[in-house]
Amino acid sequence: MKSLKLAAAFALAFAGQAMADPAEGVWKTQVDDGAFAHVTITKCGAAICGAISRTFNESGEYKSPNIGKQIVRSMKPVGGDQYEGKVWRPSNDKIYIGKIDLNGNSLKLAGCIAGGLLCSKQTWTRLK
Repeated sequence: MKSLKLAAAFALAFAGQAMADPAEGVWKTQVDDGAFAHVTITKCGAAICGAISRTFNESGEYKSPNIGKQIVRSMKPVGGDQYEGKVWRPSNDKIYIGKIDLNGNSLKLAGCIAGGLLCSKQTWTRLK
């Protein structure tokens, strides 16, 4: 009975690790309109979402009114470390068709219009 409880506890402990999405973590954005952010990406249902957790400008860290707002929205995996969903651009307060291409500690994010034909892209770097 003791070994059965131990096996169940072991299975539960590693179940969470198996369910983690490779995009989860904290990412540093590229500079956009003079500022950049740290975005924390977590699972949100069957998708991933990312909220702004810290903001920086040429003077250092500052408290932007965008902290806590979701920039990566309902990005669902479509295979091959790629995701599709929505992305919000704080500088113009618009939501775009979003695409992510994940490659280890590098995340290429695209915000697109015209059905995905015209895209603005950034490469983010994993912090943790």
